[in-house]
Amino acid sequence: MPQPSKDKKSKTNKRDKRGQKGEEGKVALVAGATRGAGRGIAVELGAAGATVYVTGRSTRARRSEYDRPETIEDTADLVTEAGGHGVAVPTDHLEPAQVRALVDRIADEQGRLDVLVNDIWGGEKLFAWDSPIWEHDLDNGLRLLRLAVETHAITNHHALPLLLRNPGGLVVEMTDGTADYNGAHYRNSFFYDLAKSSVLRMAFSLGHELGPRGATAVALTPGWLRSEMMLEAFGVREDNWRDALERVPHFAISETPRYVGRAVAALAADPDVARFNGESLSSGQLARVYGFTDLDGSRPDAWRYLVEVQDTGKPADTTGYR
Repeated sequence: MPQPSKDKKSKTNKRDKRGQKGEEGKVALVAGATRGAGRGIAVELGAAGATVYVTGRSTRARRSEYDRPETIEDTADLVTEAGGHGVAVPTDHLEPAQVRALVDRIADEQGRLDVLVNDIWGGEKLFAWDSPIWEHDLDNGLRLLRLAVETHAITNHHALPLLLRNPGGLVVEMTDGTADYNGAHYRNSFFYDLAKSSVLRMAFSLGHELGPRGATAVALTPGWLRSEMMLEAFGVREDNWRDALERVPHFAISETPRYVGRAVAALAADPDVARFNGESLSSGQLARVYGFTDLDGSRPDAWRYLVEVQDTGKPADTTGYR
């Protein structure tokens, strides 16, 4: 578990020198930052010097139904350790009153919101692979849609007026799959497919609503993510993840959550980010645009690999793809 900084004064002074304006003074909200991509994004925004509000339902005092050890307090500590300022706010994004209170707090404490990342999901235990809708558990499927779609709508409704107070705001809708890929492929189940495609469309719709008002909305997908849950499922850790390749060879194209985090940080720092308004983007695509790498120095391009290698039945070979 991350430990608080031993030199709180130096951390505070470091943040004070950055000031509250300019690129290093951005204020971000990463909704759904307990683990996985949300945590990676929050940490990389912190590394860029942002104040990052991180939300979720798993805290040190109480776990969500996932019953996992990761907490939003841990994420906030990691943001601060990276050089930013992490603020953990327990929030159930299905509850409008809680989201409204969260945004009011950010407005009171910061007076602005520059980056909103909607990474709320919570559906890993709610969908069944390749299960048609008439066989799928209906309650689980409907809850998945609420967690993956309704939460984003509620958060946008309450947060966007604050984001629009200043020009240049960025909204990142996190999903699984690009618009091109999802438009041509069935994704796991009716409910999963609908949820991920809905988020892609959200970014398109938000682009039309935000663009004329001086802000930008994009959809963003990581590749094959080495999240805490994925590593655990394969029986490996981040330091020995390649041990899983004997059983799952195409896992060689996988990436850390920090990779998509660097994608968001690059978008947030781009004064010309509006060129992507309403578009569907991927971590690998943006690595080519901005030149960032994953933690190991590579640039995995999972969605191109998926189409050109895995889906065509070729043996695993990441040459030219990372």
